[in-house]
Amino acid sequence: MNFGDILDQWDSSQNKKNVKQKTPQVSHKKANAPTKEEKELLRQGYSWEKQMKEDSKRHINPMDLWLSRYGTVDKDKIQDEALERQKLSDREYLINLKPEAVIDLHGLTREEAEEQLNIFIGDCKRRGLKKVLIIHGKGNHSTGSDSILGPMVRLFIENDSRLGTSGHPDRNHGGNGATWVLIK
Repeated sequence: MNFGDILDQWDSSQNKKNVKQKTPQVSHKKANAPTKEEKELLRQGYSWEKQMKEDSKRHINPMDLWLSRYGTVDKDKIQDEALERQKLSDREYLINLKPEAVIDLHGLTREEAEEQLNIFIGDCKRRGLKKVLIIHGKGNHSTGSDSILGPMVRLFIENDSRLGTSGHPDRNHGGNGATWVLIK
């Protein structure tokens, strides 16, 4: 066998391998062929060339075009919002913040007070308030030696997941007869 026969044999084996390999399917659609929607618009008389000519005749200020695409950023507003978020996350600021709503539970029974407190806290949470004051009294007019509403309010605050830190205001704002609470 000479070298020419070897080459012919190798070529024929390569051709058989190429035939066995699956050729990928090629789309026969033209690259810029119109879609169904575009064909329908053309049937109705719409012309892309005409639209392009009309668009090119309009003179648009480049600055207006840029602003309409990308808008503007109010950096002062962003900074103010960031400062407000920082203040609200600062515990000391929240403790010194004046209460945004007050509820007075004087004269109510334990059950009535708990119901009113639940409604009040739910309303304050929906309104987005951060700090409220609950006036429950010191128990001076209660029968017996202990107040009824003070411990009930304390227990309510401890068990309610909507509420966070709490404490008593200074004597001028109720002292032990009132409790402020932060809403989460």
